Amino acid sequence: MKRPLVYIIIVNWNRWQDTLDCIASCQKLVYDNAHMIVIDNGSSDDSEKILRSRLPDIEVIQSGSNLGFAGGNNIGIRLALKRGAQYIWLLNNDTVVDSSALGALVEPAEQDSDVGIVGSKIFYFSTPRRLWFAGGFWKFGRVQIMIRGEGEEDNALYNSIVPVDFVTGCSLLIRSETIRDIGLLEEKYFLYWEDIDWNARAVKKGWKILYTPHSTLWHKVSSSFHPMTDEQAYYYLRSKLLFYERHAPLMLPLSLVLVTLGALRHIAQGRMNFARGYFSGMKDYALRRFYIRTTTR
Repeated sequence: MKRPLVYIIIVNWNRWQDTLDCIASCQKLVYDNAHMIVIDNGSSDDSEKILRSRLPDIEVIQSGSNLGFAGGNNIGIRLALKRGAQYIWLLNNDTVVDSSALGALVEPAEQDSDVGIVGSKIFYFSTPRRLWFAGGFWKFGRVQIMIRGEGEEDNALYNSIVPVDFVTGCSLLIRSETIRDIGLLEEKYFLYWEDIDWNARAVKKGWKILYTPHSTLWHKVSSSFHPMTDEQAYYYLRSKLLFYERHAPLMLPLSLVLVTLGALRHIAQGRMNFARGYFSGMKDYALRRFYIRTTTR
């Protein structure tokens, strides 16, 4: 029996080598009904030219500008839905996947029609047995998130399929019917929290979210951003406040207090770049400025 049609969507921005590595691993997937789309998000490093020349059999689409994670993926999602995809797999370009990763995501979804989203067990690429993500849960009325297994050596605690509150967009399989129910990724986030927002919207509509340990991959964490930048703090904070507004509005005043205290703590520790990013993010959130601030990503 032919497996469900899955569209794999990979967004590239100035990281063509990572994207080539990711696609090379995807080409070894033991899944017989998948189509891959690469969205180049207005790269300035000749990524599009290089990818087209080295991957003649892979569909590469130019977005025209940096649309962020949500905007870039939405181009591929719209096309996949139009072409009759039954599932869509969002996959970070800085990952390397196991050959069974896709089939292991589809299987639990096929066994339960109420499952809308399935996520993988993800390891650090640099330390291949150390976990980066094994599903996520909410704490304190969605004011905090808890990531299972983060930083731990892989162990039996994370070897079962379990329902979770959210999975990361680093590797997220979603049913097409779920997208038609909840809509596309929200592009106002631009960067960070758009995947968690998608999960939250799915849960509100009654869809189940699953983590499966049988789908594994390795993530080159932080290759898209240099650490300790004000840009990273800016987008994370702005998106986080937008998420609270939409999904935990009663907690928004408390979150603003906590964010302010966090910024002051960064100042006290001499991390002025983080503090600047926090305050800029708070300001632009308050002014409803949801757009790309720079071309950093």
